[in-house]
Order: sequence, then C-alpha cells, then structure tokens
Amino acid sequence: MPSSSTDALQELIKVVARLREPDGGCPWDLEQTHASLVPYVLEEAHEVADAIRHGDDAHLKEELGDLLLQVVLHAQIAKEGNRFALSDVADGINAKLIRRHPHVFSDAVASDSAAVKETWEAIKAAERGEQAPSASPLSDALTAKVRGMPALAGAMTISKKAAKAGFEWDDMAGVWAKVHEELDELKEAVISGDQSHAQEELGDLLFTLVNVARWCGIAPEEGLAGTNRRFLDRFSRVEAALHGNLQGQSIDELEALWQQAKADIRAEQA
Repeated sequence: MPSSSTDALQELIKVVARLREPDGGCPWDLEQTHASLVPYVLEEAHEVADAIRHGDDAHLKEELGDLLLQVVLHAQIAKEGNRFALSDVADGINAKLIRRHPHVFSDAVASDSAAVKETWEAIKAAERGEQAPSASPLSDALTAKVRGMPALAGAMTISKKAAKAGFEWDDMAGVWAKVHEELDELKEAVISGDQSHAQEELGDLLFTLVNVARWCGIAPEEGLAGTNRRFLDRFSRVEAALHGNLQGQSIDELEALWQQAKADIRAEQA
C-alpha cells in the first residue's frame, strides 16, 4: 500500500540522518556543509526546471525528489548544530503563507492576481519593519531580491526595474551600440591577457544582451536552455557519425558533419 506523504517524508528524514551518522554513515555525506552543497542545490533546481520544460512527469517526480533531498540534508546539518530542524523550516513557511494570504486565511479581499501581489509586497514591507530611509532604495531592494537568483535571471530583474525607474535607452539603436561597445571591450581585454578584466567585460556584454532580450520581449533563460538542447542534439549526431571518436578530425570535417546534423533535424521537423 502506498505510504502517506507524512510517512514518506519521515522515512526520508531518517535515511538522511542515518547517512550523516558519524559512526557508520556515508563518508561523502558526512563531509558536506551548507556551502559545499550550494552547487547541488542549484543543479537540482535547474534539473527540475528542465523536467517541467520537457513535460516529463516521471522525470519531474525524480528531480523534485532530488531537490527535496537537498532541503532535508541542509535541515539535518543545521539540526546537528542545534540551530534548527526541518520542522522549523516547515513551521516558518506555513506561518509566512498564512500571513501573506489574508484573502484566503482571513477576511481580506483580493479580486485578482495583481491585487494578491500588491498585498504580498505590502506585507513583506511591514515584516521588514521600520528602517532608516535609504539613499539608494531601489538598489538596496534589488540587491536583496537578486541575491538568490541565477545570474541571468537576476540580470533581467535588474534591467527591468532600472528601466522602469527611467534608466533606459531612447531606442533600440542605443542598445545595439552598447552591445558593440561591450564586445569591443571584451576583445581588448582578452587580447591583453588579463583574465580578471576579461571576465568583467564578458559579464558586461552578457548584461547588455539581457537588455536586448528585454527590449525584444525574449526570455534569455529559455533561449539559452533551448540552445543547449539544440547543440546537444546536433553534437550527438556528429558523435554518432564518428562512432564516438572526435579526436583527429579536422575542423572542416567536423563543420561538415555539424551542418549535416542541422539539415537532418530540419528535415525531420518539416
């Protein structure tokens, strides 16, 4: 008989605690800290998003499990330090959801999603309490908002908010001019051999391309995810044509196979 959600979660908590036991636990799990697990949290979140994009329920169920494992593992590490437990995490989010949905759990009224968002933001502001006025309130708010976002999503959020506040080009020509300016600066930085400077200039170029996406109403994260999928589809065909061995092939041979892969995919989709 299938276990209840509560029973399954309790079993997961026990399994993770067992993995973290100093006597007989898993050496890898015992080495982990909150900081060391950050890449895994991000990876699992992105894999959940990928499963959603593909509409694959079996994959989504598995990836949600992997993401849930990260939540339970972080809570277990905190519990071992007598800081908090998973129950405290659940209590905190339960209280927040009830507090921020007075139109559901109390007698407030919200006629549409826009009203819900307005109420949510007002309650968040009240939760932060009275603070001394900031000389840069928008920057402060954006710093807090994007700190947990992937860099690409954070860049789009910053771009939108800054533009709404009036920090904006007059037309699309100004955006393209900025793209070319940043591209030239990246080329110069690469030629100089200054790795740190080149990385900064690459970031500037990517941020400007995010602004292009905003002007054109394009979702950069979805665009890049699609490019990744298309590249791997084409690359797998190139690999297959070479029986998995790319070594020793000239760039002209590889390019020819790449173009053939693109043509084959177009023909299949026609």
